[in-house]
Amino acid sequence: MRIGMMLNYAGGFRETAAEVGELEKAGLDIIIVPEAYSFDAVSQLGYLAASTSTITIASGILQIYTRTPSLTAMTAAGLDYVSDGRFVLGIGASGPQVIEGFHGVPYDAPLRRTRELVEICRMVWRRERLEYDGRSYQIPLPAEKGTGLGKPLKLINHPVRDSIPIVIAALGPQSVRQTAEIADGWMPMFFHPERAADVWGDSIAAGTAKRDPALAALEVFASPALYIGDDADALLPLVKPQIALYVGGMGARDKNFYNDLVSMYGFEKEAALIQDLYLDGRKDEAAAAVPDELAKAINLIGSPAEVAERVAAFAEAGVTTLAVTPLAKTSEQRIRLVGGFRALVG
Repeated sequence: MRIGMMLNYAGGFRETAAEVGELEKAGLDIIIVPEAYSFDAVSQLGYLAASTSTITIASGILQIYTRTPSLTAMTAAGLDYVSDGRFVLGIGASGPQVIEGFHGVPYDAPLRRTRELVEICRMVWRRERLEYDGRSYQIPLPAEKGTGLGKPLKLINHPVRDSIPIVIAALGPQSVRQTAEIADGWMPMFFHPERAADVWGDSIAAGTAKRDPALAALEVFASPALYIGDDADALLPLVKPQIALYVGGMGARDKNFYNDLVSMYGFEKEAALIQDLYLDGRKDEAAAAVPDELAKAINLIGSPAEVAERVAAFAEAGVTTLAVTPLAKTSEQRIRLVGGFRALVG
């Protein structure tokens, strides 16, 4: 089991990068840099590549709509180069709120775009002369769509690796099925070890049946919050606002991937209530409506014995990387918590 951490750099990236160096010493295996609609992840990842030496660095995630597939491939190859082969390309479709609301581009054909992007990236890394005739992407651009002067090119540089790991963030049955077929890793949100198979088992099996034998077994990245201590129950309310944000407010009332997921976990009434409260502006009440059972199941919050038991449950469900969010106020507390978790996981 690898342990990682989702990086929160809202308080200043330089300070956070210094902390990553200490987390590396404490035994952290992988650091995942989000993007959302904050600073771009790429510049931050380059900074981390220069200030660390052994930890794996990953994007979590680069959304697929605003960078061309070729640029995504170039970026990944560049980050892999400056980190001496320590980069993992995390990609995902994000959602209409961000893609259309912040970037101003259509949120269309996420499955097709993801598949074509993955295929193009792997062609670029193999330094093939790039010719691709997909439904979303045609490279070179056909003459009737441009000047007609485009010609097939290949990446000038020789990448450190001709197959950089690709991890896809996916939740829906079709996207999870495709991820199990084409990706090196899968990054679901709000992973519930005891109920994940009920929601995604058929999709994983169907995708795995079509998987290229050259690919290794699918890695699974879960992202629970982490707290180890006998006073853990007092910390449980801290994780509920984020759950309420996604289940209640991330998307429209009739199009919210996270609400659908929690409903499929068996919390349909609770998910509907959380959404109603959140969309009515009653965010504190929405957070309070998040069931303790759900908050405990998808996170690692408890005594050392309880956390060890939950780690075993995640492992039994197929999780290979726990990318935690430590519930700690200071850098020293986070480093100590990660070090203790490293010792607990082994």
